[in-house]
Amino acid sequence: MTTHQTPSIGVFALQGDVREHVQVLTRLGVDAFTVRRPEELERCDGLVLPGGESTTMYKLARTFDLFEPLARRIGAGMPTFGTCAGMIMLADRVRDGIDGQETLGGLDITVRRNAFGRQVDSFEGEIAFDGFDDPVHAVFIRAPWVEEAGAGVEVLATIPSGPAAGRIVAVRQGNLVATSFHPEVADDDRIHRYFVDLVKQSSQSLPVQ
Repeated sequence: MTTHQTPSIGVFALQGDVREHVQVLTRLGVDAFTVRRPEELERCDGLVLPGGESTTMYKLARTFDLFEPLARRIGAGMPTFGTCAGMIMLADRVRDGIDGQETLGGLDITVRRNAFGRQVDSFEGEIAFDGFDDPVHAVFIRAPWVEEAGAGVEVLATIPSGPAAGRIVAVRQGNLVATSFHPEVADDDRIHRYFVDLVKQSSQSLPVQ
């Protein structure tokens, strides 16, 4: 890990929509790169776990000997941002997962996998995000939602109306942030900027290594 003025933020790249996150982070002036091996993880001041297929992600992380190093770094406080499948990967508990499904954990939440339905049930809309003056345009693709959140979890966004009204779709706990939706596909970098600021704040509190 390095700590410097320009943070180094990796994007888990064994599966998922990696390129879009790298592009947004690069636009924000971050040293953004892909992470497929433990030695690449060591460069990270922060990490993004992208959307994709959570069951495939944890299996590939095991195959490439990345699962345990990821869990250790997250447990040690590395700022991490999970979107959609990435939210599932950060959750301590999963409902409707496959038999034996593993997560990296860290967030004291219970998520329901594919909570909004199949691919054809994907949708988008405007939702209020805590701390932002204007709503964010949220794109939900086979998305999870948070069914239970522990006392230490800050709720950042919920579904405002419809059958899923009130469902939690964005949370933060310490250095961990997760959204059910895909901010990387919208023309709005505020949530990524929110995470970059979190990485910078975390880096300033750590010694250079």
